[in-house]
This record gives sequence, structure tokens and C-alpha cells, in this order.
Amino acid sequence: MAALLRSARLLKFTPSGLLQITGTKRNGLPLSRLYSGTLGIRRTGVCSRHIGPAVENAPSRLSPYTVGCVRNYAVAREQKDEASSGVQSKQAQQFDSALSKLDNSVRRTGRITKTMLLRVFHDICRTGYPSGNQALLLLRSCGSLLPEVPPVDRTELAHHIWTKLQELGSQYDVSHYNAILKVYLQNEFKFSPTDFLAKMEAANILPNRVTYQRLIAAYCQNGDIEGASTILGFMKSKDLPITEAVFNALVTGHARAGDIDSSKNILTVMRNAGIEPGADTYVSLLTAFAEKGDIDGVKKALEEAENADCSLMDRDIMQVIFALAKAGHQQYVPEMVERLRHERSYIPDAMNLCLSLITHGQEDVAFQVLKNFPTLQMDNASAESYNLGNFFLRHCVNMNTALDKVANYCRDLQQSNLHTSPFNFTLLCALEAKNIGLSCGLMKQMKEQNLPVRPHFFWPLLIQLVKDNNTTGVVELVKTMEELGVAIDTPTLSNYILPAFGSLEEARQALKDAGVSVESEGFLISEIRSLAANDLAMLYTQLSDASLPSLDFSVFRARLIVGFRKSSDVESMVKITELLFKSERFHGQSTTSAERGGYFLYSLIDSMTEAEVQVQKDKLREYFKQLQALNITIPVNIYRGIRNLLDSYNVPELIKDVAELIDPKDKASAELSMTGPRATQVTEDKVETLENKLAELKAENKSIDLTLKQIIQALCAEENLQRALELKQQHEEHMTAGGYAILINHCCRNDNAEEALNLKREMSRKDSSVALDASKYIALMKVFANSGKVEEAVDILKEMKEKDVMLNDTHTTMLFHALSSAAAKGGPTIIRRLQDTVFALGLAKPSANLCSPLITAYLDSNDLSGALDAALECQKRYNHLPRIHDILVGLVQQGDTELLQKAMDVVSQERGEMTMLYDLFFAFLQTGRYREARKIIETPGLRARPGRLHWYAEKCIAHNQMETLEHMVDMTAKLFECDRDEMYSYMLRLCKETNNWKKADALWTKMQEENIIPRERTLRLLADILRSNGQEVPFEVPESWYEQAAAPQQVKSTPTPATSEDGPDYHIRVLALCKRGKAKEAYEMVKGADEKGLVFGPASYDHLIRALLAEGSMDDAMALKDIAGSHIPGFKMSDTATNLLIVTQSKKDLVTDAVQTLKSMLQVNHVPSQLAITRLVQALGRKGDVSGIEDVQKLMKGLSTPLNFSSMLFINNIALAHIKNDDLDSAVELLETLYTNPDNHSASMSFVFRKILENGNDKVLDKFSVMAERLANHFACYRPASDLFLQLLDMDKVEDAKFMLARCNAVAEQKDILLSFMAQKSQTPGQLGKIQSLLSLIPDFAEEDVVYSYLIKCHVVDRNLPAAEALMEQMQKEGVEVDELSLKRLAVLYRKEGQTVPFPEPPESFKFYADKLREKASKAPATAEE
Repeated sequence: MAALLRSARLLKFTPSGLLQITGTKRNGLPLSRLYSGTLGIRRTGVCSRHIGPAVENAPSRLSPYTVGCVRNYAVAREQKDEASSGVQSKQAQQFDSALSKLDNSVRRTGRITKTMLLRVFHDICRTGYPSGNQALLLLRSCGSLLPEVPPVDRTELAHHIWTKLQELGSQYDVSHYNAILKVYLQNEFKFSPTDFLAKMEAANILPNRVTYQRLIAAYCQNGDIEGASTILGFMKSKDLPITEAVFNALVTGHARAGDIDSSKNILTVMRNAGIEPGADTYVSLLTAFAEKGDIDGVKKALEEAENADCSLMDRDIMQVIFALAKAGHQQYVPEMVERLRHERSYIPDAMNLCLSLITHGQEDVAFQVLKNFPTLQMDNASAESYNLGNFFLRHCVNMNTALDKVANYCRDLQQSNLHTSPFNFTLLCALEAKNIGLSCGLMKQMKEQNLPVRPHFFWPLLIQLVKDNNTTGVVELVKTMEELGVAIDTPTLSNYILPAFGSLEEARQALKDAGVSVESEGFLISEIRSLAANDLAMLYTQLSDASLPSLDFSVFRARLIVGFRKSSDVESMVKITELLFKSERFHGQSTTSAERGGYFLYSLIDSMTEAEVQVQKDKLREYFKQLQALNITIPVNIYRGIRNLLDSYNVPELIKDVAELIDPKDKASAELSMTGPRATQVTEDKVETLENKLAELKAENKSIDLTLKQIIQALCAEENLQRALELKQQHEEHMTAGGYAILINHCCRNDNAEEALNLKREMSRKDSSVALDASKYIALMKVFANSGKVEEAVDILKEMKEKDVMLNDTHTTMLFHALSSAAAKGGPTIIRRLQDTVFALGLAKPSANLCSPLITAYLDSNDLSGALDAALECQKRYNHLPRIHDILVGLVQQGDTELLQKAMDVVSQERGEMTMLYDLFFAFLQTGRYREARKIIETPGLRARPGRLHWYAEKCIAHNQMETLEHMVDMTAKLFECDRDEMYSYMLRLCKETNNWKKADALWTKMQEENIIPRERTLRLLADILRSNGQEVPFEVPESWYEQAAAPQQVKSTPTPATSEDGPDYHIRVLALCKRGKAKEAYEMVKGADEKGLVFGPASYDHLIRALLAEGSMDDAMALKDIAGSHIPGFKMSDTATNLLIVTQSKKDLVTDAVQTLKSMLQVNHVPSQLAITRLVQALGRKGDVSGIEDVQKLMKGLSTPLNFSSMLFINNIALAHIKNDDLDSAVELLETLYTNPDNHSASMSFVFRKILENGNDKVLDKFSVMAERLANHFACYRPASDLFLQLLDMDKVEDAKFMLARCNAVAEQKDILLSFMAQKSQTPGQLGKIQSLLSLIPDFAEEDVVYSYLIKCHVVDRNLPAAEALMEQMQKEGVEVDELSLKRLAVLYRKEGQTVPFPEPPESFKFYADKLREKASKAPATAEE
């Protein structure tokens, strides 16, 4: 080999810098770029005839259908590996799986896609132990099997795979070097064979015969016969056989060297050597003539092959076509196309030829081949078979082919019946590629072809523009729509255009300025949809306006349903519904107003959850009654749909109200017979069939019990109780408990107490041991209580106890609804009897929820004295005070001071004086007695109770009580330990819901007056309100940079100088101004006092300095410091003020001054705050000051009292400083050095990734993405990859996160990190979507009960009670137990929403249950190990 190298070097070849296999720093393109690259290729198949020039040259003769084609991958020599047998077994399984994926693709299409190859590559890398076979598989796939990828990109991919697998420990042998050689040949990659041999020698790999053959082919590919002869001579000296492949390469080599005669003579040399030229040899010769453009030579060679009885296949001719096209001799292609015989494998081969031609810029030649497809001549082809040009059009779009060419292809395809709708399909591909220019151009071409151009064609483009915040692009695209005559419909306007603008008016103005007409129906409908969801009264005003043009109701129906669900304005609901039923302006011609209105009622009920219907039952009953008063009727089929929904919600009383809306004629026919024209034919046939079966069984003297039950069930489903009872009477001896249960349930649902009682007694007489299920017992109790049969209801409860009927949480909720229903009809006496029976028998534990119906009964009858006595009795007997707030409100309104005093005495005695005062405070607020409320809240010694204040604030927000809420916030200004930011945030939330930006702006002023330091959450909320109304935001969002530092701290007092000039009044006024947020005014007063010679104490100066720094007025603060120093020798700012100064200087990027301030602070042995150091280090990172960060780090290490810094504070910001200085390699090296130490695997670099993503620097992101993957795959350090994945999710880049997960699947196994992210997000409102995105990508990373607990917490934080209830129901269906902490949270949510808790509330504190869950989680691993 050394001799061969020496002889090869004498040829003085210039080494190619493109050959980089080992020992280089090149890692190839980042994976993100590899995925996003345009796909293209130039060859077909995977297996050759084993010898021939096509093996060594591109394009080669490859057959995708040769038996075992891809199986040749498996012949690679086994590698010695130090991995364990378990790892080897896993590798074998993965190899088989990967091989199967690629093999199936090649067998089916003759090619693989880049995406598929990369997926297999990542799956192999994920294990960290790639085998030699896997490496061989991947390398061999980087050549002609990728016809949609340009050769340069294929070679780059091969280099990347080579380097990556080598880094992961893959051992290479000669087969791998031969594989990369084959890839070079297929991709026509120019490299130095000398250097290649040197690489092999350096790796102690000896070349074999295949290596020499392919090196000869490489020389011949470049026309270097001398180099090829050198290696050929070496092969002869080694007695290596000279095969047909070598001769085929020489044919190509002589031709490319310009000696075509020598190429032809090679065939004679072969015959003399005893080797008969085969098909591969003739293909090499044909290719040589084709490259020269010698069509006569091609024809002559074809004749010679035919005379030599050498049959050439279609794929051989295709190589000649490819060579002609690539060499620029396209004029001869038609002659070759005519020679194609359309063999069995023609379609996949021809498709791959077309793809390769397009990839090499030969679209016209590819189109000629495409038009020759044989399936076009089929007479009975389906519509899909005429779309065989799809692959051609898609690849043209992906390769960014010129619009004129693409349009011509589309026209030609349509005219030749190759494609039924080429323009539409090409447009689809362009839209998927987000190619705006090509998409718009195609739509213009379609317009010229009189093809329809629809508004939704523009949606993908608009989505991208809106995502990019490109309002100019949106406007230009809208102008294009107008130019094409495309009407902007409502969905396009509402969902894809308006979101690009801040408001409807802004959009209207922008489009108007651009010359786009805004006087369209779309803008009107958008306004209607907005009102439908938020303001029903204004909507009715709009809809009832005679000048309003006709509108299709369907465009705002969904938004109207949302508005109806959340509105309590029944009057407006009824008026709007009447319009829908009686006005023809909102309906098309296909349906009548009554039908469309009826469907709306059905959709409204269908959209509501069971919990919503139960809560809004009274509103719905009033709504239906008012509709009946207006003589509004609905068809029977609509009624049945609504009835079925309400039946599933267990609200039979609403079913009766809806039944009254049926048209009298339809109602009569429905009641008389179920065989009328509106009856359900399916059910009628079913009943008839079952009755016939019943008769047959009875005639045969067989059991009819089951059939009888089925008939009764079918009849009850159709409300035909009379017929069901007749059957029961006829076959009473065959009635089973199940049949009776069905009849009883039907009677209860229809409030038929008498019949239900008779059936129950009859069932008990037949078999007294039979027990119904709990829900049917409760339904019986409910119907008996509602009809005044109290004793029967009590008997039902006793029977439940006797037969040990157990109640779960769902049954307890049903019991509550049953008692509440009885309270509205039966009065307190009945409820008391039933309630006492339930508790005495132990059927359910006493709770505030179950006790509340009794209080409701008294309140409904306006008997406040009885309500109070009942509540006090419940407190005495069960330790619950149900609805005490409502009782107190009623007493205050009546002015009954005696009863009020009685209530307060009991509450004070049982619950404590503070609870009593809060109850009285809320009652006074609710009734508008603000003077009395202020006296209560200003009671000396009273301190804030956040839970109680939160409950009432939520109540005010839910009922839109701005005045009441504002008074509460104002009155609690001096309440001890009251969180003022939290109180103002309640008002801001109500301002947001009512869109009252003026009130919000006034609140911001009041917050400043109170010197409140708002949380970031509050600032974001306020900023959102102002921005949505086009107002300027008067502060920086969202970073409240002095939040923690501005918290009041104790100032070390120093002796006040004895001076006759002291002014105590000035001192008090300065402090008062600082407290009200008027630091500037206080500063001016101090300057005036200084001019008069008045001197303040050091505490006063320091307090004002802190207030000025908190406002960002650093210059004034420093001037004040100088004033203080001139009067008080040795004056020093307090630690709090100094920390604030460091924060302010860091905020203003005065990092040099901030560092100096820090050093001066340390010199006097003062300890800086954690926030000050954090802000300083972050500022240094922003400035790119690496040495400054390192200096601060050294200073912190010397502190006698170490601060609780994050271990990554300095490292993360040093990395960001390197990035700022564009020194990415240093940043990567720093982090890799950290993470390659196993002790640091848990350190987080989320902060770095967040800053990179915020800056939008793709270059930096790609660099750090590769680093994170390298750490995961090489060092099993998954924290960086996990941090990047979660940051992508946090910034709503779900697709990027999905892609990241595909590249590094081990992220899905980092349970602790993922749970930490979920826990963090569940603490902040509005973050449910991010948790759901995480669960959609990694659904099984945690146990169901853990996931559900966090989802419940999200709903609680978002105050979304319906969603929380729906989740609870889902958990019950799935058998997942709700933990006590979640129940506690839900109970608090129910109370905040002013509802009774439908389950027993866990009695302990939140901390108790949280600690209990932690203890359970800590024991789980130990249990698993045991």
C-alpha cells in the first residue's frame, strides 16, 4: 500500500479540501438545516448488477426491485464491540427496524426521503452505541437513493453522518471506506484518491479489491487515465482480478479524457481477456457517446448491443437520457424516450429519473419523460390515476422553479389529461412551502384560466404573515386578493387578517390607506360577532335596526352561543331569539326561520356542560317561558334532540319547559301516536320487531324476560309510557327488576310520582330483596318530595340504608340537586325532614353543600329568622354555617339589628371574632353601606385574610360590581398585611373584562400614590388593557426591575445631628409624599428646605433616596446624597438604598459605576442583596464584559456571609457575554466543560436559551442546539436539550419543540425536569395551553393522577370552574382518584365563584396535603425498588 501511495503521489494530484473524514473539526450542517434543506436526487434504485461502470459512475444502473436489494446492507462484516450483550441485542433490533423502514421504501418507490433517513439516523444516535452495520446502512443511503436532494447536499450529509457516528464510538473498517467511496462516485464528488488512501493508512485500514476498483472509477470519472493505470498496475502486481467493473470504468475514463476510440477499443480488450461485454459495459459506452452528443454513436452502440444479444432495460435507456440532458444535448432525448418499452418497473424508475432531472435543473426533459407515462392511456382510470404528475409539480415547487415554467407545465398537463387539476395542486404545494410570490403568481394564472380562486387559498400565507407580525405583507396580500377579484369573506377577515392588527379600527384604517375597500359585509359581520360574544343588548340594537342588511345567521351563531352561555341578560336573549325565529333577514332560502331558530336552541344546550345547565337552570327556565309567551314554536325533532340532552343532564323540569315550545299540531300528533310522520322510523321498526319476537317466544313457551325488558326500554325512549305499562300489565309475571327500574326511572324523569310509587310497591311485592342503584333511589326521593309525598320520600331513604346502597361523590351531588329542587317546591319543613333523615341514617356526611338547601328554602320564603336559626342549628349539630353571607346580607337589608347581633355573636363564638368582622364587612359592602363597612375594616388589630378578600373580590368580578370592588380596595388601604398589588390586580381584571381603560389608567395613578411596587403580572395586565385600546403604556413591560429591592427594609439609624434648624413637620411631609409615590415633589421640598438651612435626619434622607431610585431618578438621588453629606459628616446610604443604586445603574447599563458601587459597599463590610448582584451580572452579560463578570464572581466568593446564588448565574451570563462578542466557540466550550462533569448534569441553562430565542439569532441557536444534542448523545447529559425543548414550548414554538424532541428522544424520559416545568406553569394564569402542548408531545411521561392534579390547578388558577368540573367528570370515568390537595383547591374555587361545594371539603390546610403528597412521592421510588 505504501508503494501505491508513493506512485500515486508522483501524479501530483492536488488534494481536495472537500474530503473530510476524520481528524477535522467539521461536523456538517446543523441538523435543523439538514431537515429544512430542499429535497432532490438524481438516481434510482439501490442494487446494481454488481459490476459495471454504472456502479462506479453517476448516474448508475440501479434496480429498486432486484431481490434483496437493500438486504446487501446486511453483509457488512461484524465489528468487535465492547458494549454489553444487552446493548448488542438492542443494536440488532434497531438495525432490523431501521433496515425494514428503508427497505420498504426502496421496494415501493425506488428511493428514500431525506426526512426518513434522518429519522433513522437520530434513532440510531439516541442509544449512544451505533454499530458498524448501522453506520454502513446510513452511509450507503447518502447516494443515489436520495434523488430529491442535490448531490452536494448528499455528500455533506454523508460527511456529517461519518463524523457523528465516529464521535459516538462507531468502529470503521474497509467496508465503510468503500461505502463512502461509492457515495462520492454516485454524487460525482471530486476528491483526492491519494489523500483517501492516506486516510485509510492512518487508520490502519488496508484497502481491498473493491477499494482499488472504486479508486480507478474515481480517476476515470475525472478523465485521469494515468492515475487509473497506476492503480491498475498495482492491482496486477498483487494478482488482484481485473473484473468487468474495471473495464467499464476505463470506458468512461477514456471517453472523458477525449479519446472515444480508446473507449470503443476497451470492448475488444475485454473479449481478448476472455470477458464478454455485458449490459453494464454497453451502458457505459452509450453514456460516453451521450455525453459527447454523438447520437449516431449511441444508435450504433445500441445496434451492437442488440446484435450481441445483450438486452437493455428501460432503466438503462434512462441513464442515457440523463446523460444527454445533463450534457446539454436535450434535442436527442425524444429519440431515446421512444425506445422506452414501459416495463413493469417503469413507473418508479421514471419517477426517480424525473426527480433527478429536476434536481439538476432539467425540468423540460423531465416533463418529456412524464408525458410518456403509460397509465395515461388507461380508459377506465379513476380520477386519482390522472394525478400522476403530483410528484413532478411538488418537486418543481421545492426546487423553486420559475413561475412561467410551472404554469406552462400545468397547462400542458391539463391539456394532455395527465392531471385533472394541476394548478390547484401546484398552488397547494406552493402554499405549504409558504412561497408567497409563486402562490400569488399561480393564482393569477388560474384567474386567466377561468379557474376559481377562493379566499381560503390565501389563509396559509396570511397565517405566516400574521405570525411574523408583517402587517405590510398582510395589506399587500389583501390588495392582491382584490386585484384577483377575490371577495374577502368573513372567516378570512376575522381569523386571518384582523389578528394582524391591534383593533378593528386599526385594520380598517390600514386597509383604507392602502386603497382597499372596507365597506364590506365582512367588517360588519366581524362587529356583529364581537357584540354577540360580549354585549347582547347592543347586539339586539344592531340586529333590530331596519337599515342592517341581511346576514347569514351561521356566520355569528357560534359567537352568539358563547354570549348566551355567559350572559345573565335573559331579556336580551329572548329578544334576539325572537328575531331569529321571526325575521327572514338572518336565514338563507334552504331552511325556514323556525327551523333555523330551533337548531340554534339545540346547539345552545348541546354546547353547555351538565354543570353549566345545573347552575343556569333558573335562567334557562325563565328563557324558555318567555319564548313560550311570545308563541315561539320548535319542530318535534328539535325538541327530541334537546330532550335527550337535558335528560342526560338530569334536569327533567327543563324538559317540560322545552316541551311547551312544540307546535300544538305536532305536539298532539306526537302524544297520540308514535307512528305519526314525525316518529323515528328506526325505533318504530325496533319495537315492532321486538313485539313479534316476544310473540314467537311466548308461542314456543320460551323465556320472554329479556325481550320484554328491551321493548319497555325502547318504548320509554320514545316517551310511550302508556304502551309500556300495558305490556307490563299483560306480562306481569315475566317482569324483572331491570324492567321495573326502567319504568320507574322514566316516571321520575317526567315527575309522574303516582305511577312511580305504584311501580315501586309492585316491584317490592314481587321481590323485597331487590335494590335499585343509588341514582334511581335519589330520583324517587326527589319526585316524591316535589309532589308532597314526604313519608314516601323518607321511606326511600330508609330503604337505601337497609339495603346498604353506597353513595359516591356523584350521588352526593345528585342528592344536593334533589334537595335543592325540593326546597323550591316543598318548603323548609320537607327539606328539614329529608336532611335529618339523610344525616341520621349516615347516607352522606354533613357538609355545607348538603345543608344549604334548607337555608335556601327559608331565604326563598323570605324567612330570615328561620334561615338564621337553621344555619345556627347546622353549626351546632354539624359544624357548618351554610349560606351565612346571604343571611347576613338579608338581615342588613331589612335592618334587623337584633337578629344581626345574634348571628354575629354565634359566628364570633364559633369561628372567632375576626371571621365575624369579615362576614359583617362583606355584608355591608354587598348592601352598599360603605360607611359601616369602613368602620368594620378599620377595627384596631384586624389584619388581612387573603383568602376571604380573594373570595369576595372574585364574587364582585363575576357579577361586574366595579363600585363595590373599588370601595373594598380603597377601604383596605391601611389594613395590616394587606397585599395592595393583589387588591389592585382584582380591579384591573374587572377593567379588562369590561374594557374600561380609563378606569385602569386611573388605578395606575392611585397605585403610584400608594407607592405600590406592582408585580410583573400586574404590569402586564395593565399594559394589555392600555395597548388593546391604543393607549401608550407609561412604563416598561414586563420587567419590574426594582420589585424585590424596593421592599421596605429596616434602616440602621444613626445619631441625628443636634441642630436648631431641624423641622419635624418637613420630615413627616417628606415621608408622606414618599409613601404616596410623589418622590419628585418630596425632593423639591427637601431642596427648598436645604436653601432655608433646614437639616433632616439621615433616615429621612435615606428614605427619599430610596423612593427616587425606585422611580429610576438616579441623578436626583445622587444629588440628594450630596446634600445629606454636606450636612451630616460621614453620611452613608443604607444597604437597601445602595442595593437599589446598583440595580438602577445596572438597568441603565452603567456597569462600571455599578461595579464601583458594589466594591465600595463591600469595603465597609456590607452585604449586597441577591437581586442587586443578579441584575449587575446580567447587565455585564448584556454588555459582553466577561472579565467584569469574573471579577464580581471573585468578590462574591470572598463574602463572609455567602449569598444563595444559583450555581449557573455567572456561567450563564459569561456564556451570553461570549455570544454578545460573537465568540460562540468560547461560549460552547465553557458550557461543554461544565456539563461533561457528571456532577453538573442537573445545572440549568434555560436562561441562555431564553435570551437566544428572544433575540431570534438562528446562527447562535443552531450552534447551541448542536451542542445540546452532542451532550445528550455523547455524555448522557440531557439537561441542556431538555432546557431548549421546554423554552421552545414556553415561547409557543410547538413545531420547533416537536422537531427538537424528534432529534433527541431522551428528553421525553427526563421526568423530573418535565414535572418541574408543569408545576411552574400551573402556578400562573393562562398557561394551560403550554402544559397541554407538552402533554400532546410527551403524553406518558408522568402518572395520570399527577398530570390531572396539575391540570386541575391550572383551572383553579384560571378560575375556570366549568373546565375543572369537566375534568373531574373525566377523572371519575377513567377511575382516577382525585387527591385531597386538588379537592381542597376545587372547594376554594367553588366558594370564590359563590357556589356551594358539591363534595366534602378536606378539613386540613393546603400545606398539610401538599406535604402529604410529597411524602407519598418520596416513598414511591423506594417501593419500586423493593
